[in-house]
Amino acid sequence: MAVYLYGVPDGCFIMDSPSLDGTSMNTARLLSIFTLSMFLLAAGAQAQTPPSRQLQQLHDALNLRPDQDANWQDYVRSTVVDTREMTERREASERMAGLSAPARVDLSVQMMKLDLASLERRGAALKIFYESLTPEQKAVFDRETMRPPQGGDTR
Repeated sequence: MAVYLYGVPDGCFIMDSPSLDGTSMNTARLLSIFTLSMFLLAAGAQAQTPPSRQLQQLHDALNLRPDQDANWQDYVRSTVVDTREMTERREASERMAGLSAPARVDLSVQMMKLDLASLERRGAALKIFYESLTPEQKAVFDRETMRPPQGGDTR
């Protein structure tokens, strides 16, 4: 069975193997996860100080009660990217050119594991905050945090 490597941003690679019927397994899912984690890292970097305009608009739209503020603050803190994570990612990217293909794959897997751990931390804070919302606030949160569809279909 052949293994294919797909190049993605920052010199990282995703391994994929064909399924028994010859179609590609998990590539779209892995690329989606990677893209989402990169988006969240970039969004978090913008949210370091003070909270981003989008977060402030979301806060205003939610009309939070005082008892929801602590969970909101935890959620906002979870969107901030640790400077160590940013430094590790930059250093890993710089090392890619000097590594063999197997070492690049290993480093990419290591970085994706760190990205996943970061995404899981953010997800946990989001879930705690989300559970503190009223049904009306959840509807606002869902609507305001849904990214518009990408691509040419504008129906």
